Amino acid sequence: MSLNGRYSLGIVLTFVLLAASMLYSIPLINLFFNYKTLTADLFFYNRLSLWLVLVLVLIYNFFLENRSFFVWEEKKYSPLFYLGAVISLYFICLFGGAFLNAIIIFLTQEKPSERLLDLKNLFKNNYFLIIFTCLTAGVIEELLMRAYIQPRIEKIYNSPMLGVIVSSLLFGILHSTYGTIGQVVVPFFIGIVFALFYKKYSNIKILIICHFLIDFVSMMLMNFIDPKHLSLLNL
Repeated sequence: MSLNGRYSLGIVLTFVLLAASMLYSIPLINLFFNYKTLTADLFFYNRLSLWLVLVLVLIYNFFLENRSFFVWEEKKYSPLFYLGAVISLYFICLFGGAFLNAIIIFLTQEKPSERLLDLKNLFKNNYFLIIFTCLTAGVIEELLMRAYIQPRIEKIYNSPMLGVIVSSLLFGILHSTYGTIGQVVVPFFIGIVFALFYKKYSNIKILIICHFLIDFVSMMLMNFIDPKHLSLLNL
């Protein structure tokens, strides 16, 4: 199989494993532990399964692709650049996501995600779970969606824009498990912003930090925000 063929298989494998983890890990875990409801422990194991996906993709990359995980060499920047980039990306995603959410709510009268309502109770004052969840999302989603999938799509089709759009679309689809239009459109928008940044600056650490920050602030706000306003959060 050609290198592009192995890249294509790796992209499909990565997306399928991520989707399977998000959709089916909780029912599978329940086969062994028989939780009656969604608990903090069950959700922790669900997030832990995403780290297993990363390990499997790394194994595939090492043994079958036989190439560096990072198609694009990681560039180094000054601490001041890191700070400015994280702050800029955060506010672009915050205001852009809020604007898109407002439009969607106005047009569709969409109600808050039922899953967000469940998570609000789950995360209440559980700071370990909040930090672990945010760290998992930042590390796993950025390494797999941006560092792994995006440059490989670009290489296969020789199209930087296709790499940006497809990786962002897959990122949005993965968030469809929240069950609302806003929780697909906003992640797609954030995916576009992050993918464009990664294409230009080739630094995944900045995106991991910013992704963690976006989720961390949103989850902390869940402890205080009225449930009817949960749809305004970007997760």
